[in-house]
Amino acid sequence: MTLTKTTCPYCGVGCGVLAGADGTIKGDPNHPANFGRLCSKGSALGETIDLDGRLLEPKIEGRAAEWDEALDLVASKFSAAIAEHGPDSVAFYASGQLLTEDYYVANKLMKGFIGSANIDTNSRLCMASSVAGHKRAFGTDTVPGVYTDLEEADLIVLVGSNLAWCHPVLYQRIVAAKEARPAMRVINIDPRRTATSDLADLHLQIAPDGDIALFNGLLTHLADAGKIDDQYTTQHVNGMAEAIATARQSDPTDTGISAQDLATFYDLWASTEKVVTIYSQGVNQSETGTDKVNAILNCHLATGRIGKPGMGPFSVTGQPNAMGGREVGGLANMLANHLELGNADHRQAVQAFWKSPAICTQAGLKAVDLFDACAKGQIKALWVMSTNPAVSLPDADGVAAAIANVPFVVTSDIMEKTDTNDLAHVCLPATGWGEKNGTVTNSERRISRQRAFLPAPGQARPDWQIVSDVATRMGFGKAFAYRTPQDVFAEYVALDAATSQFPRDLDLSIFADADYANLIPTQWPRNDQRFFADGKFYHPDGKAQMIPVTAPALAKPRFQLNTGRNRDQWHTMTRTGKSARLGPHLAEPYVEIHPQDAADLGVTVGDLIRVESTYGTAILRALVTPRIAAGQLFAPMHWTRQLTTSGTVNSLTAPVTDPVSGQPALKSGAVVANVYKAKWYGFLASADAMTPQTPYAAIAKTQTGWQAEVAGRKLPSDWVAEARLLSGRSTGDAALHSDPATGLTRVAISQDGITKALFFAAPQPVIMSRPASIALIGTDAAPLTALAGRAPADQPDPGATVCGCFNVGRNTLLNAASKGARSVTALGEATCAGTNCGSCKPELAALLAEAALPMAAE
Repeated sequence: MTLTKTTCPYCGVGCGVLAGADGTIKGDPNHPANFGRLCSKGSALGETIDLDGRLLEPKIEGRAAEWDEALDLVASKFSAAIAEHGPDSVAFYASGQLLTEDYYVANKLMKGFIGSANIDTNSRLCMASSVAGHKRAFGTDTVPGVYTDLEEADLIVLVGSNLAWCHPVLYQRIVAAKEARPAMRVINIDPRRTATSDLADLHLQIAPDGDIALFNGLLTHLADAGKIDDQYTTQHVNGMAEAIATARQSDPTDTGISAQDLATFYDLWASTEKVVTIYSQGVNQSETGTDKVNAILNCHLATGRIGKPGMGPFSVTGQPNAMGGREVGGLANMLANHLELGNADHRQAVQAFWKSPAICTQAGLKAVDLFDACAKGQIKALWVMSTNPAVSLPDADGVAAAIANVPFVVTSDIMEKTDTNDLAHVCLPATGWGEKNGTVTNSERRISRQRAFLPAPGQARPDWQIVSDVATRMGFGKAFAYRTPQDVFAEYVALDAATSQFPRDLDLSIFADADYANLIPTQWPRNDQRFFADGKFYHPDGKAQMIPVTAPALAKPRFQLNTGRNRDQWHTMTRTGKSARLGPHLAEPYVEIHPQDAADLGVTVGDLIRVESTYGTAILRALVTPRIAAGQLFAPMHWTRQLTTSGTVNSLTAPVTDPVSGQPALKSGAVVANVYKAKWYGFLASADAMTPQTPYAAIAKTQTGWQAEVAGRKLPSDWVAEARLLSGRSTGDAALHSDPATGLTRVAISQDGITKALFFAAPQPVIMSRPASIALIGTDAAPLTALAGRAPADQPDPGATVCGCFNVGRNTLLNAASKGARSVTALGEATCAGTNCGSCKPELAALLAEAALPMAAE
């Protein structure tokens, strides 16, 4: 099998992948982002390339249509809206899942030919505050450092970044560096104790939104300790005195961090020259996200610790091509190629290069404002590309209603059923990962190729081609006559050359004569180059700007909700949800709650919690853990209305945004929480996909079919009928067993002697071996054996999944530990757990500690 060199479609690390049409997936040992490493999600990519659930032909109002009919309709509806209501009556909402070529064409059509800047992207939810902070400090959106800085640093400070789960390969690079140089120190700043905290020498459990007070305190300490680089700041930095004076007004003790830990952090930062501060969504997704970014940048600028080996601020992006989108102007307040939308000379140069009839003259609607405009009836035609805003945006229920209010909605997607597609008038089938060609840019400015190793299925087309086809039908064909993605990339590089008279960081000259087909991963402006070590910035006077930032007063509601991600899932799970290997680790919507809060609410193990806000309600499984601070809750945002009846977490989050960046504050919001007492709870394993409609339901793919956790408020009168309804299996033989003493009811449904569905229900959360029951689906096990709810003697129950890469369960690990594997390394040697991406290593260590077994030295 020939393996194709391509790039992973998940986070912004940008890992190289060797992929085969048979589903073979390997890390590319020669790619400088990962050197062969892959995380659990990347390792399972081969399990997500099937055509199950794919959108394979255009759909108009749910019926199959030909491409010409669908494209003609899209073009006519957009043209009519523009003619009647003006260019700002239409909008595109794009995605960091798009390739740079797709992004470039969509941005060109909207800004240069429709003449509006109403194109924004889900990257607004990812790193818009970082972009705004960079521009305020540096004069342009520049990531100064490179990944090798992580290995060269003597101190790494992780702020609002659960790197072990969200960027596992970068986490493993730091782990390896720390093992090689034990003197390296790591500090983790996070309201939760996460898997990343296990690597840290110090975990600072900061109060939500306490980051500005913390870093203002650091800046004050640096000034008082004589650690300011006077020569660097005098020559290259403006605004230092004002920034320090404002910083002195902050009280670091408001952060909830002890005075001793604050002193330890400040002293270590001040005394260590090679410091890298890595920050992510915990910083960006805030009402004060941009100020948080500048509070961090201020400390690096004041000490000259920027742009040199092993030092500097480092924003790691969540979306795989968030950086590529930034480069081509995919955000509503940007022009292409890092040019300024508000600069008339820049606009004129881009318009002249594109030979476009019009160009936008003001910023467009940012994501939250865009959907607010949809709700108000201001947007008459909306195109959503490769994303699912009805789930991922704050106030998700309100966003779904806003999309439904738009007279004409078109989506281009790979999946047929998504929460957003369900609201569209036209759905266009796009090619997915493994089927499309183009480029992406990772968090260190490295451009890599994504290459096709599969044919385009059905009638699917690349996004750049779909947009070009619509542009042609709108009368702009000459400017969109691309034949290949290479044509688009060449134009993107040529635009950079044509506007080189404008000083900025983006320099694509290294790609001017690049062999596109054989393009190797390459950084702009050149490999391994850092920015700003020479003190040259991009403000008109060539200096950086330190920004005075004021710490906000911290809200203290009874409960604050923090949202985020799971280790083994990606965004709204349209891809990772297809992998049976990735589902079992955390298979249903859950909420982390502190033991004291759980006791106060009367929550016990396995209970459900009803969480409410001004905007919506969610029912989530309680995960009682001291990792979360009292008064705080944490819930991941992955589950959609396709997978759960009541677990869409962004139904709870408020559409509150940072006033500078427009990025929503998804990390802290006031909610009310109470135990949700159902009349009955159930677990269902089935050979077939199902859509349970109980008040609480969460479904997930398994190795033998599907599983569902369910709960109801009304006791069924017929448990067999309920099992048939939930599983969607109206035929077949049913075996029923009820235990009056415990109230546990069990139903097995078989067809021709083969077990097709198993259902367990009880008045309290069901305790039984889920892996064992799942394994019996599709077998000829006798009904009584199947209904036992435990593994047969000759098939040991692996227990709940801990290692997603190798599907290693808790019981398997405990058994290995009892036989002498009493270190993380030994567990890996015995079971393979932790030997691929390593993200489960903190859980392995916690399991050994919890089991109270003597641990061997590593």
